[in-house]
Amino acid sequence: MEYYVILKLIWAGLLCILLIGLGLMVGMDMGVGTLLRFVGKNDAERRTALNIIGPHWDGNQVWFILGGGAIFAAFPTLYATSFSVFYVVMILLLFSMILRPVAFEYRSKVESKVWRASWDWAFLISGFLPMFVYGAAFGNILQGVGYHFIWNGQYFQDESFWSYLINPFAILCGLMSVSLSVYQGSAMLMMRSEAPIYERARRFASIAGVVAAFLFAIGGVWITQISGFILKSGNPAMQPNPLYGQEVSVEVGAWLHNFVAHPILWLVPLIGMICMLVGSTVARRNKPHLAWWLGMGSWAGTIGTVACAMFPFFMPSTTIPNQSLTIWNSTGSAYGLTCMAILACIFVPLIICYTSWCFYIMRGKVKTSDIVNDHHSY
Repeated sequence: MEYYVILKLIWAGLLCILLIGLGLMVGMDMGVGTLLRFVGKNDAERRTALNIIGPHWDGNQVWFILGGGAIFAAFPTLYATSFSVFYVVMILLLFSMILRPVAFEYRSKVESKVWRASWDWAFLISGFLPMFVYGAAFGNILQGVGYHFIWNGQYFQDESFWSYLINPFAILCGLMSVSLSVYQGSAMLMMRSEAPIYERARRFASIAGVVAAFLFAIGGVWITQISGFILKSGNPAMQPNPLYGQEVSVEVGAWLHNFVAHPILWLVPLIGMICMLVGSTVARRNKPHLAWWLGMGSWAGTIGTVACAMFPFFMPSTTIPNQSLTIWNSTGSAYGLTCMAILACIFVPLIICYTSWCFYIMRGKVKTSDIVNDHHSY
């Protein structure tokens, strides 16, 4: 296998890991924000929930930056096309991401019920919307996106914003993403809170895990009726140019092709489903740490399933399928991938280490009585 092809596969795997990390870590914070008005029945309880994720939420945003940076550096054609196609979605995402830190900083500055209630709704919006968009993006990519390139490499979008965001399958995927986010946030609240927040979070975790598994199963059946894409011919060592060099066919149920060809891949969705259901059970049985780790397995199984189904596609084109963006035709140069791989080998483990250290240092329960008496907390 050529060195360039190996680099492409390595970066596809790294991108998958970064997307799992984004769903896990950012999704956890977003889940707490989504649940804030429901796990906290008064201001003191809501402040407690905020201070549970307070030491971590800004550091966890690095996974969002890493994901975008990896696409920009390793897959420039994919970056340029996807960020343009989903431009309105990106604006919504950035709006909600900007709203979140403002809510953290200003919510507790004024002792007013109306003021704080307004920021609580801001937390809900900035928690629900990004995770819904995250899942809906996967749903739209699985269905294919309407775009094409002309002779000079310029891309043209062939679908409206509403057609690629608001459709039943994308909504299903968005709701599943929110369910996993709520589950992960609930598990975090269970690990670091006391009753009554703990009990409410436990109920949400047990419900969210089952809901996520149910939506995952529906999506699995639904995908068999969706037109998928199969790469009939293409050189894995090709230079990044989507205008030539590959032949793509469109067939109903084609996303199952890799699973049929390699039956061992069925373990990936199976692991995801088991983690969701078992996670719901262990949360109900008051084992929050195990529930949190099973949440990681749920995210890995979900995103891994999409990756296994779509390989080697990144963003299929419904307008001209032969111009679909794949691992083979949308990567950067071998030199660029090599340099980025070296940096990734240094910084990704470093990020994992300091994130783990932060969680270790900030372990233990956050007590509502301590938060009430601390005017410098969130």
